[in-house]
Amino acid sequence: MPETATVKLCTESRESSEARKEASCRFCNAVLTDIFVDLGLSPLANSYLRPEQLAAGEMFFPLKVFICRECLLVQLEVFETPENIFSDYAYLSSYSDSWLEHARRYSESAIERFGIGMDSFVVEIASNDGYLLRNFTARNIPVLGIEPAANVAQVAVGKGIPTLVRFFGSQTAQEVLQTRRLANLIVGNNVLAHVPQLNDFVAGLKLLLHPQGVITMEFPHLLRLMESNQFDTIYHEHFSYFSFYAVRRIFAAHGLTIFDVDELPTHGGSLRIYARHSEDSSKPESARVAALQEQEAAAGLHSMHGYAAFGQRVIDTKCKLLSFLIQARAEGKRVAAYGAAAKGNTLLNYCGVGTDLVEYVVDRSREKQGKYLPGTRIPIHDPEHVRSERSDYLLILPWNIKDEIMQQMSYVRSWGGKFVVPIPEVTVY
Repeated sequence: MPETATVKLCTESRESSEARKEASCRFCNAVLTDIFVDLGLSPLANSYLRPEQLAAGEMFFPLKVFICRECLLVQLEVFETPENIFSDYAYLSSYSDSWLEHARRYSESAIERFGIGMDSFVVEIASNDGYLLRNFTARNIPVLGIEPAANVAQVAVGKGIPTLVRFFGSQTAQEVLQTRRLANLIVGNNVLAHVPQLNDFVAGLKLLLHPQGVITMEFPHLLRLMESNQFDTIYHEHFSYFSFYAVRRIFAAHGLTIFDVDELPTHGGSLRIYARHSEDSSKPESARVAALQEQEAAAGLHSMHGYAAFGQRVIDTKCKLLSFLIQARAEGKRVAAYGAAAKGNTLLNYCGVGTDLVEYVVDRSREKQGKYLPGTRIPIHDPEHVRSERSDYLLILPWNIKDEIMQQMSYVRSWGGKFVVPIPEVTVY
């Protein structure tokens, strides 16, 4: 193709990009102009590569996070549809022992606190492989899982968990009502951040909830993300990052009141919110609601100025991790990683780390073994690979469960190996 034609194509592409409609807030529809953090270009965090795909290119998308001046919702633009991200999913919740225990404790607490019994109906949205609902079916409580990934839903069905393969929203809520009934308890763990059509999703919760029912949602807390520099939890699957301030406004706009909240240690610091119909006066507001609002206000999260310094802290962490890995390489040390997790893919791609600095990664999930990390193309092996390779350092990418991993892999210390945790900053154990 003549050079002039190439230039013309590039110009047309640039003009098309500049003419693209400005991004708008998924809650209040205000134009998004303020950047919270820019992590450059990154592939989809869970788009693991099979060996035969290594000869082909990959799609990279901007990983730029905005904050809405009007409602203070922190959010990404949508560059890929949820159908392409979640319809064939690689993560199974049952591979984490600590997460299974977390789900068991929650289920027991919810059953006792809200009087959930055999005449109740429990719905979990993004129910994955049935890891949580099995705690209810064990007590003969009717349940329904709603899970968009058909491959994961099939695992749940194999365990006896009724599962509807759908994305949740008002239309799916209507479908459930036509075939079943109103839900006494609606559960959503780490799904709210994955929803691009936020208003439709919350409207669906309102439709499906029994007049005296309860919604519980767990999601990473933006305040903890910022305090602990957890930028690696930002990836294209997560469309929004919630402060308590923002999520209360969103639920209230749809006639739902958050009457209680728990602060949890999961995923580096999460919230579990408890919501009811606003007209349901049987569940008074807990003192924890006001206390958390005050805590966020003191941290500056109720105004734009509280979000200004985060981007520089992210750059500092990148520099520290690269310095450690380069120094280890210079000393002839071998570095491997544990956990082919989405957060790890954000971290490695943002820092530009490939097999030159991290030779391989190990993961317990057989779904991932034999594949390669997106972008960095680091090979994924069974955890036993570490024992045969005897690497000097094991970089723990899912740092939120570092204690569990260090216990599982404690034999690394037998040859003098050490563990490295990259967030909030590089720490060697």
